[in-house]
Amino acid sequence: MLIIGIAGGTGCGKTTVVNQIINELPKNEVGVISQDAYYNDLSHLTLEERRKTNFDHPNSIDFNLLEKHLKALKAGESVEQPVYSFLECNRIQKTIPTHPRKVMIVEGILILTNSEIRNMCDIKIFVHADTDERLIRRLKRDVNERGWNLNETLENYQNVIKPMHDQFIEPTKEYADIIIPNNKYNTVAVEIVRSIINEKLAEA
Repeated sequence: MLIIGIAGGTGCGKTTVVNQIINELPKNEVGVISQDAYYNDLSHLTLEERRKTNFDHPNSIDFNLLEKHLKALKAGESVEQPVYSFLECNRIQKTIPTHPRKVMIVEGILILTNSEIRNMCDIKIFVHADTDERLIRRLKRDVNERGWNLNETLENYQNVIKPMHDQFIEPTKEYADIIIPNNKYNTVAVEIVRSIINEKLAEA
């Protein structure tokens, strides 16, 4: 199994890059695991308390479970991937059966902050986007899709998201094998990644 880690700041366009990579690969050979599914279970907290949680800190992620699942997949075993609700700020009861694939993409803002997960990745990618562009995307997503109001989102960005990005996420660029600028000119970088994947698959 080829494991590809894709990181980058909030709103940088990781999902777009993931889709660009997998669009031309056989569907039955590629799987995707989202870091967001592995936020810690916060069922013991009220919704108000959960909304105050710092979800941009590495401690917010259950990396032990993620590592366990990746190891199981690599060993040929299926896993039950958790499902996270941004409206509830918590995992829900539902899980998604996830089966081993030749290529497993693991994506999330904090993926490269964890040394165990990093070491499991055969290819490490960092998606870079302009700070203002990321802020605009995050504002639209949090207000339109996640039930936050504009002032809450701006305050959260200033007090939590940006400091956490500067402290934990931006420094993980140094671990990346490939840095992809997320703009209209990133097709060459994506093609390179696809070529590497196809080469690795041919070797398998």
